Amino acid sequence: MNVVEKSGRTVDDAITEALIELGATSDEVEIEILEKAPSGLFGLFSNKQARVKVTKKSNLADVAAEFLKNVFHEMELDVQIKIEVDEKNNMDIELSGDNMGVLIGKRGQTLDSLQYLISLVVNKESDHYVRIKLDTENYRERRKETLESLANNLANKVKKTGRKFTLEPMNPYERRIIHSTLQNNKFVETHSEGEEPHRKVVIIPSKKK
Repeated sequence: MNVVEKSGRTVDDAITEALIELGATSDEVEIEILEKAPSGLFGLFSNKQARVKVTKKSNLADVAAEFLKNVFHEMELDVQIKIEVDEKNNMDIELSGDNMGVLIGKRGQTLDSLQYLISLVVNKESDHYVRIKLDTENYRERRKETLESLANNLANKVKKTGRKFTLEPMNPYERRIIHSTLQNNKFVETHSEGEEPHRKVVIIPSKKK
């Protein structure tokens, strides 16, 4: 139960009863005062009580964990989930277990899809934007290093041949890695072409003199 209505002699009394039933503290709930008790002399001779509606706020880490548990249950996978949320509303989710390659998928596509779905689920429950990073077996860092190496190798190829090179379609995060890696390379320039999800990075010889 995440929502309760309670009555009491005062608003504070009603809120206290609601917090006890929800098993929550005041900073974990939203409080709506439905009715105040009469004050002063009127209150002494009235049986009318204060009434409040108290709603327990969603714990976003629990929301993410519950969603993932349901997904892994359907996939018949035994996965350990570790979630950390920092003060800037960034949520890092680390998955571990056997056969994590299934969750990574080809070029991380399955992992990216899961991350996108979790972001939708979590941000639907949040009153502020939460950036989600989903990872397993340090795949994100390994992929970043691979893309940085690829970018530099292709830049050298473009420099030597004087011909542009178009990479395979990538998601926005991976395209940013390519752009960032080559942004200070004076011999080449980069831009993106196409529409999502087929948008590609193009590396061309620099036009700078």
